[in-house]
Amino acid sequence: MKGGSTTLETTYKDEIFTKRVRAGKRTYFFDVKSTKSEKDFYITITESKRIGEEEYEKHKIFLYKEDFEKFRDALDETVEYVQGKLLVHAEPGTAEVTTVREG
Repeated sequence: MKGGSTTLETTYKDEIFTKRVRAGKRTYFFDVKSTKSEKDFYITITESKRIGEEEYEKHKIFLYKEDFEKFRDALDETVEYVQGKLLVHAEPGTAEVTTVREG
């Protein structure tokens, strides 16, 4: 492109769907976007965190359709591991807290 540069973000910008998840000080955006040719699509996952009055720190992952299933499987497995093995569990009716860890 003459006279400047282009990034993946500006080249492939046609947004089809978006979902926002607020999580404390962070907001996550799940966006489905089409390529410039509109013949293909991909997902961006953006973490946005306020670091100033009107300033945000953003981190972005681009996920292409051929990787959707592998990504979802890995995410599901990771969440199941954390929920089943690492989360702190409290016994009902007591103040005792134990941490379950795989060693």
